[in-house]
Order: sequence, then structure tokens, then C-alpha cells
Amino acid sequence: MALFVGKHVNKIDKKGRISVPKPFRATLQARGMSSLYVYPRFKQHALEACDEAFMTRLSQSLDDLDMFSDEQDDLASVILANAHELSFDPEGRIMMPKELSEYAGLKTEAVFVGQGPRFQIWEKSAFDAFSSMAFERAKARGATLKLRQETEGGGE
Repeated sequence: MALFVGKHVNKIDKKGRISVPKPFRATLQARGMSSLYVYPRFKQHALEACDEAFMTRLSQSLDDLDMFSDEQDDLASVILANAHELSFDPEGRIMMPKELSEYAGLKTEAVFVGQGPRFQIWEKSAFDAFSSMAFERAKARGATLKLRQETEGGGE
């Protein structure tokens, strides 16, 4: 499965439309999608974006929490209640809803940041600050990663 990787900066036009980077659109189209889901990140003022399969996994994961618990209610309200399915126009742009643009502080441009199975959308200076802080935190912790063993066929 193709992954979302890299970082791309795109302009936002006066109507609030933004072009999804071509590699990200190609990944979504390879998954049979002509739209994407976007919802607010609750730990930072940025947005998460994904395909329908990931959104379904997210929803099902919420079902693993105790029904009617504060944790389930809070996360469902933050994620599912604020998610938007956004379709591509013929030029590969999406119309970003005003409430999501305001939440993430998007005005004239946005940074699309690959996260493997999903991607994030940030206001550029906010992402630059976050990225620098994340790098320093990982370095200070001496962060390491144990790679999973490859399975037959090269997947997980």
C-alpha cells in the first residue's frame, strides 16, 4: 500500500480551496478514493487527513472503549463529530471548511505532512515550531525504533 510521505507547501486561494499535493492525491486515488476525510488534531492546532479505510479503523477503535465512557464520548466528539469528507474538484483541490481552517490557523498556505497511512495539514510556522520541538524531544529521549519483521510479500 502506498504511504503518505514527505512535506509539501501549497497556497490557499481566496475561495478557501487548496490543492492536495499530487503524490498524496495519487496515493488516495490508488486506494480508490476521490475524496478524503479531514478532522482536527486535538493535541495541536492542526488537521489530520485520511482515506475511508483509516477513518473506519478509527471509528472501530473508538468502539473498543467503554460505551458511554467520558473517554469514548470525548474522542468521538473531537474526531467523528468534527470530521468532514472533502471531494476533489477536477484540479485536485478541496474546499476547506471554515471551521477547520480557523482551528488550524490556515490563511494563505498550508503544509501537508506525510504520516504513513494518513497525513496532517498545518499552518507553516506552527508546523516548523512543532517539527523543531519534536526533533529535540526525540533526540533528548534517545528515541529508537524497533523495526517489525517483514512478512512474506514485503508487507506487515
